[in-house]
Amino acid sequence: MSRIRFTRRLPAAVAAAGLALAVAACGGESSNSSDGATAAAAEELKPNADLSKQSLQVTVWDGYTPKELPEKAKEKLKVSEVKVGLHATNEEAMAKLTASGDSGIDVAFVSGQYAQALNEQGLLEPIHAELVPNLANLYPEAGQLSYDKGNKYSVPYTWGTTGICYRTDLVKSVPTSWNDLLKPPAWADKKVTMMTTERWLALPALKLLGYSVNTDKDEEIAKAKELLLAAKPHLLAYDDTTFGDKLVSGEAVMVEAWDGWCPTTEKNIKFAVPKEGSDLWVDTMVIMKSSKNKEAAHALINYILDPEIHSWAAENINYKVPNKAAMERVKAPEGSLLGIKPAELLDGESIIDLGQASTKYTRLSSEVTAQS
Repeated sequence: MSRIRFTRRLPAAVAAAGLALAVAACGGESSNSSDGATAAAAEELKPNADLSKQSLQVTVWDGYTPKELPEKAKEKLKVSEVKVGLHATNEEAMAKLTASGDSGIDVAFVSGQYAQALNEQGLLEPIHAELVPNLANLYPEAGQLSYDKGNKYSVPYTWGTTGICYRTDLVKSVPTSWNDLLKPPAWADKKVTMMTTERWLALPALKLLGYSVNTDKDEEIAKAKELLLAAKPHLLAYDDTTFGDKLVSGEAVMVEAWDGWCPTTEKNIKFAVPKEGSDLWVDTMVIMKSSKNKEAAHALINYILDPEIHSWAAENINYKVPNKAAMERVKAPEGSLLGIKPAELLDGESIIDLGQASTKYTRLSSEVTAQS
């Protein structure tokens, strides 16, 4: 099972603070999302366009799609060429997509809040549903995502949640609360890890306090900081990359984890969503407004939504996909979390772009994880 998501979620050398501001600084014109979508929708796309005259450039996380996708898609869609470039992080993808007026990229894979930021700057083409009939394969819940209700400018590719991954044979009681990480019992002292990626570092404290994961209130973020600083001496490490390995080795007994990264197929490892609630993370496919191959871009997304193609992600990287027809094809291994229902996922709070307020989380992360 490929373990891509650690790389995907880690910030670049300096995390992007205030995604919308970052996009604007790189040349995107500010606009609200509805106005931008309306203006872009005026462009007429041809359902029966000759795709042989179009080519495609895609950017995606390494290992996130089948290696044979370029050749298979080229053959299926009859386009002249399909090239796939890689990005390690959302921030790296944003740098590519905003470096100039035309990045040359047609289709990009980015997380939901990053798609929101791109759209708010008028950089995304609305999804023309008539060109993507396989949208019908998605669960109804996939159209209820708070950052893009109705999938107007993005199409969800994978989704999941965050919780506590733990060793059943090493814990003296099953973790049920974020407090189990923030104030670990004596037997778990210095055997617990938490994430450093900005929004996920803050998530346990915010949820424990009953706050939104998208709060921009200074007093709420300050209280979360107090909890995180108090937890720091009791942690084994801040870890976004090897927490699964630490569990397997027994070095850690409980870790904050994304569900797809909790190695539940290993003996004695399970995953729990704390009673205070958690998030709903989504990775999406978007089409750049600057693309000169928009019909082919829609055709590619439609191809990926084919159940046979889309099920690859669940079977190979252990991520749930919001595609009902695809998930019905998947045989989940024993202990896998692929069986979590869409309605359960929707109980989580979608992380959205906070614009300028994102700098508050950048500062929180820096202050909490700084060496004392």
